[in-house]
Amino acid sequence: MLNGDNWEETMHLGMYHKDKIIAVCTFIKQANPNILETQQYQLRGMAVTKPFQGKGLGGIILRYGENLLIKKSVKIVWCNAREVAINFYKKSGYQIIGESFNIKDVGLHYSMYKTL
Repeated sequence: MLNGDNWEETMHLGMYHKDKIIAVCTFIKQANPNILETQQYQLRGMAVTKPFQGKGLGGIILRYGENLLIKKSVKIVWCNAREVAINFYKKSGYQIIGESFNIKDVGLHYSMYKTL
């Protein structure tokens, strides 16, 4: 469990195939210090299981979550994207903000954001 998972405004989304979870993502109400807009959420913990990667499911669950945020009048969504996921987020309208950074045992990351 990560910090913020139990917060009242946190949203956990999942996609299932034959009663098995195949994609997940979490949106938490948390500010990025490099973004001035106060109505922002962080996308965190996004994943699609290997057999279902490359089929567009990541984009579907991401857009679904973004639409829920729009209904809550959220203006910005941001994430800490692994280097290998940069193109996925760019295709979804996200932009890099700030410098790259390393997360121990995970690798190089970039903060990215999207105006909703």
